[in-house]
Amino acid sequence: MKAHVPQFTVRGIPLEVDRALRERAKQRKISINQLIIDELTQATIGRTQFGDFSEFVGRWAPDPSFDETIERQREIHADDWR
Repeated sequence: MKAHVPQFTVRGIPLEVDRALRERAKQRKISINQLIIDELTQATIGRTQFGDFSEFVGRWAPDPSFDETIERQREIHADDWR
């Protein structure tokens, strides 16, 4: 059985706050929902959620040397399998 996850509906958000939240979410490359959860969590209990890796999602940067290393690891050396 799944644990109950509370949900909120917030009305009357000032336009300036809406703009600021959307811009912050865009900069962090996360959804506005995740941003609001992160901000509320930080403001109320002083830390982000345990195990929340959302700050890393979408942050991959191409690295040719990494790609080369992975490609070398995928090579099959027939002599090693005799």
